[in-house]
Amino acid sequence: MRRIYKSLYIALLSLTFGSCESIVDNLNTDPNNPTDAPANLLLTGTQLANMAVQEGMASRLGTIWSGYLTGADRQWRDYFLYNVSAGVYDTDWNTVFRGTHANALIGIAKATELGNRKMLGIIKVVQANSLATATELWGDIPFSEAGRIEEFANPKFESQKDVYAKLLALLDEAIADFDSGIGTVGAEDIHFGGEATRWKQVAYTLKARLLTDLKQYDAAYTAAQNGISAYANSLYGPHGTTTNINENHFYSFLTAQRTGDIYAVGAYNVGLLNPASTATYRGNVKTNETARFRFYYREAGVNTPGKIEPNTASTATASGFFARDARFPMVTYQENILTLAEMALRSGKGFAVALENLNKYRSFLNAGGYLSASYQVAGTFKYEPYVAADFAAGGLENPDGISADNALLREILQERYVSFYGQHLGWNEERRTRREAVGVKIQPNSGTQLPNRFIYSQNELNSNPNSPKPVPSTFDAMAIYQ
Repeated sequence: MRRIYKSLYIALLSLTFGSCESIVDNLNTDPNNPTDAPANLLLTGTQLANMAVQEGMASRLGTIWSGYLTGADRQWRDYFLYNVSAGVYDTDWNTVFRGTHANALIGIAKATELGNRKMLGIIKVVQANSLATATELWGDIPFSEAGRIEEFANPKFESQKDVYAKLLALLDEAIADFDSGIGTVGAEDIHFGGEATRWKQVAYTLKARLLTDLKQYDAAYTAAQNGISAYANSLYGPHGTTTNINENHFYSFLTAQRTGDIYAVGAYNVGLLNPASTATYRGNVKTNETARFRFYYREAGVNTPGKIEPNTASTATASGFFARDARFPMVTYQENILTLAEMALRSGKGFAVALENLNKYRSFLNAGGYLSASYQVAGTFKYEPYVAADFAAGGLENPDGISADNALLREILQERYVSFYGQHLGWNEERRTRREAVGVKIQPNSGTQLPNRFIYSQNELNSNPNSPKPVPSTFDAMAIYQ
């Protein structure tokens, strides 16, 4: 496991100003901080910043707003009940635009000077991953003018539709960079060590994610066909066991920073996976979710004593989903194969093609899937292949007699939801399918409305006159999820 140095990320932040703030000239001049860095360090720093984006509020708030976890105490109880103010988002907004995007722009310029197209491609994919998460969470965001503070002190916000088009174009540029075969990248790439084939597959899976959001189902299927083809090619954030340096972000949050603030009592996903939840358990004669339930959750909590909570166990015999050194999923094989399954059905490829892809994923799970080895205990997991009859009226997966296509779609969507535990993708899924007949149907934590978005950063609202007016609230739907 590579050691991930938080100090490198912090140092690289000093290279760039906040992307969307009016900055007083020379405010950040500091002889003790660097003012430049070589391209290889910028690549690493940009990757670390993107990890912070994916593992920050996107993960924590997304999980308690989509039924994976529950806010238990202090601020996180308020957040769980949708009592959240704009200032809560300042750090994460800054991490997207100052940590990832602005440094990516510098890295792209340096890689261009070097003629290193492989490095260019990697930086563009990381940049796209971060900005895609931002628009999925906030809606309209600065894009073309962001990160160019000397030219655009107050960058304009662009429509979500335009941002998606530019992100797809950026990923196409990255794919062309990889296809060129020009340039070298080594250990500075903390994810794949410069393996272009893996990065190209990640780019296609990200394209499929964006096209799915846009409901361009046929195009999403085509992109996913070129996406992540094996679990080993998944994009994960690596972690280690050095306190305050390279630990899994959620582990650090749950065990040290905000111990007791989040647990899983009453969480919707617990009901799906816990075999003891007889009324809501998704298991059946072909499916045993015991191992996945134990991997995700600790029934007798230690951070919230005696309460069911996210699994932070970090021993050789029990290494939970949020273990101290657990890798964090960002763009995965799980996502890609399940996108093929869903898009096959939605784009008219047929029931059989969709079922084939779902069963490929179940075969992967039946071999242990993405569970840590410590939870791959014989007799605690089973994912036998489904057959068409299971989705016919009265079949194993269709007791309520809906159409076979809808029964299969329901199972695929539920599997996507369960598999996206810990990521903001689960909240994407819930919002994307909220108004459809089938899908994951959670209830509000408070009141009668479900949340739709993050509020814009208070610092951004205070400093950028181009910020949206009126400011959308937590409950205002964004374009892609209407």
